[in-house]
Amino acid sequence: MSDYRGLSLWHETANDDFAPRAPLTEDLAVDVAIVGAGYTGLWTAYYLLQRRPGLRVAVVDREVAGFGASGRNGGWCSALFPASYRRVARDAGPAAVPRLQAILDDTVDEVGRVAAREGIGCDFHKGGYLSVARNQAQLLRARDEVALARRFGVGEESIRWLDRDQAMARIGASGVLGATFVAPCAALHPALLVRGLARTVEAKGAAIYERTPALAVEPGRVLTATGTIAAGAVILAIEGYRPAMLGHRREVIPLYSLMVATEPLAAAVWDRIGLRDRETFSDKRHLRIYGQRTGDGRLAFGGRGAPYRFGSTIRPAFDRHDGIHVMLRRVLNELFPGLPNDTRFTHAWGGNLGVSRDWFPSVRFDPVTRIGVAGGYAGDGVALANLAGRILAEQVLDQPTGLSELPFVGHRSPLWETEPFRWLGVRGVMALFRGADRAEARTGRPARRTAWFWGWLGH
Repeated sequence: MSDYRGLSLWHETANDDFAPRAPLTEDLAVDVAIVGAGYTGLWTAYYLLQRRPGLRVAVVDREVAGFGASGRNGGWCSALFPASYRRVARDAGPAAVPRLQAILDDTVDEVGRVAAREGIGCDFHKGGYLSVARNQAQLLRARDEVALARRFGVGEESIRWLDRDQAMARIGASGVLGATFVAPCAALHPALLVRGLARTVEAKGAAIYERTPALAVEPGRVLTATGTIAAGAVILAIEGYRPAMLGHRREVIPLYSLMVATEPLAAAVWDRIGLRDRETFSDKRHLRIYGQRTGDGRLAFGGRGAPYRFGSTIRPAFDRHDGIHVMLRRVLNELFPGLPNDTRFTHAWGGNLGVSRDWFPSVRFDPVTRIGVAGGYAGDGVALANLAGRILAEQVLDQPTGLSELPFVGHRSPLWETEPFRWLGVRGVMALFRGADRAEARTGRPARRTAWFWGWLGH
């Protein structure tokens, strides 16, 4: 690929020509080899070099730093965790819930601290996250979500309830009945963050080889088409691209999430829409939507629902889907009646994210093979990747800080089913969510089958 700036709004506005760094052209020996120059790989390199300056670290990427989800996501740096509090408590005990949440809350601040310290200008602004309830079923879920947080010792500093007036004071959306508000969430420009992080780790001594596809990861080495990297430790950090790696095909599936963005909006339009503190936003529907007010005054808005492709196939053509992009523009106009009818949408894009079979992320490092892997963030990876990078760094260097005791460290999700059962199951769940959202909007009653689904998953 040559036109990396055309991948998304974020790539186009990153003030970067995305000229590829030199590829690997010979065999190499290093202390740590990292496959993937996205958030997880680059944060791992950053914390390795922060803890041990002079460490020999090499990062390889099939394309360029920030090519994948790290450069294309919704720009939420949030303290959200893909698995429920019930699931975390069941696996690790009730006391693990508030501790995990406190660390996730601080991780949002950690991303902001590093960006400020290293001079990475990425439009980072911590304005919180609003998830509005727009029908009675969503209202019940919102109240239950806050009640569950209190039950497990998570306080108002992490999540609280807003009544209709309090919510409407922040967001001029249609049909608002109330909202949950998560204070530990920042809006940012994802491509500026990942590109700045790449330059930062280079300045600290890491070598980044772009357009260097890794063919296989083995104990002590990474095999590429143009050279072998011998390493004391190897980290696999390719998230939704993991199914393309030999030996990792069924660990996660690549689900596509698509986005649209408007032109910069006039001040009078923002007066109607709100989001004065650049709050990120969604509603409580099952088929997730998400948005933010960008640093240059646009609405960037995305959602799930793009079809899963048989065999976990990943292709550039799947980054765009006319039907889903039309749907996103329609939903955004329904959500914000203050958005003028003639608003111009300037960008449409997408990309894949990694989802594990139990919707539970993981960070693993085997002290025998000295191979580490992290991912399965299910769309909540901007902050989680930072935390994963810190955990991997402490495990590689055997310098424990207590983070390795978190409940997703060492977790191993079940493998996804073989095809065609995987295709049938994922497509069926997507249809279930769509139907549930339509039924709830029509009747206001919670969809029982989706509650059964999450219960079946153990959430």
